[in-house]
Amino acid sequence: MIDWFTWVQIGVAVIAGLVCLGLGFAGRVPSDVSIGALAVVEALLLVQAVIAIAAPAFGNVPTGSVLEFVVYLVGALLLPPAAGFWALLERNRWSTVVLGVAALAVAVMVYRMMQIWTVQQA
Repeated sequence: MIDWFTWVQIGVAVIAGLVCLGLGFAGRVPSDVSIGALAVVEALLLVQAVIAIAAPAFGNVPTGSVLEFVVYLVGALLLPPAAGFWALLERNRWSTVVLGVAALAVAVMVYRMMQIWTVQQA
C-alpha cells in the first residue's frame, strides 16, 4: 500500500460518507450525487487493489497477514456495489443513509488494511 494514497482514499470515503449521511437525514432519496460519491470510493478501491497486487513486485511487501488483508480488501470492494444496489432497489431517504454508512465502513476497512500492511512483527 502507498501511504499517501491510502490517506487520500480514507479522506474521500469519509467525505462521501458524511455527504450521503447529510443528504439522507435531510430526506433526499439516492441521486447522482450520493451514488456518484460511492462510485468514486469504489474506483479508488479498485486502484488500491491494483496497487496491492503490484506493490510486492516493487519491494513494498506486507508485513502482516496477507490473508487478512485480502479478506478486508475483498469485503471493501463488495460493500459499495451492494449498498448501491440496495439504494437503487429501495429508493428512500434511508437508502441514502445506508450509502453513507457503507462509505464510512470502507474508510475504516482501508485504515485497517493499512495497519495490516505495515504492522511490525517481532
